[in-house]
Amino acid sequence: VEESLTHKPFRMPVQWVNRPHQDFRGFSGLVTSGTVSRGDRVRVMPKGIVTEVQQICTYDGDLSSAIAGQSVTVTLRDEVDVSRGDMLVDASSPAGVTDQFQATVVWMHEDALLPGRPYLMKLGTQTATVNVSLLKHKINVNTLEKLAARNLDLNEIGVCNLSADRPLAFDSYADNRDTGGFILIDRMNNNTVGAGMIHFALRRADNIHWQALDLNKTLRAEQ
Repeated sequence: VEESLTHKPFRMPVQWVNRPHQDFRGFSGLVTSGTVSRGDRVRVMPKGIVTEVQQICTYDGDLSSAIAGQSVTVTLRDEVDVSRGDMLVDASSPAGVTDQFQATVVWMHEDALLPGRPYLMKLGTQTATVNVSLLKHKINVNTLEKLAARNLDLNEIGVCNLSADRPLAFDSYADNRDTGGFILIDRMNNNTVGAGMIHFALRRADNIHWQALDLNKTLRAEQ
């Protein structure tokens, strides 16, 4: 694991919900960046709900903390709605949330990328239906010149605006490759047809701060 990953904000995409019996509910995944310790305040993205880490479990026993590169199961202090595809993040340095973003896309299939056609996008453990709402330009890989284009052919690279069918948690690829890189999949045959790197959100989800604020008020009332 690169040492720099441990100095980035905590990120753990939830791979699956671990429920061996009714008295235990944990959330399993790989810590892709940062560190997490018992008692840390974390935010559940894309919902924005804030809670605390109660326990960090591994096959070899409980840990007081975990770092990037470790696969762990985390339990939370509060009964909050968390499922596969959500992301646990540092409460003070949350990931972005959007259903529209700009990205660089590398096309990897003989059938051209067509704006408006729906594809599946896998971003970490999240899966959503997306379409290219705008192909801004393609890039000449030899000169880096920006060229007008209506589609992307095999091995071409372009900058696109993408629209998803639901809000997604993300970081820019420049900040975090694991939470900013994605693949595109053909919905008909499940072939991987492209790969991309997120630049920035075009629109933020409006509800995450309100949901976080509501639970924060509840937590303070209980303390």
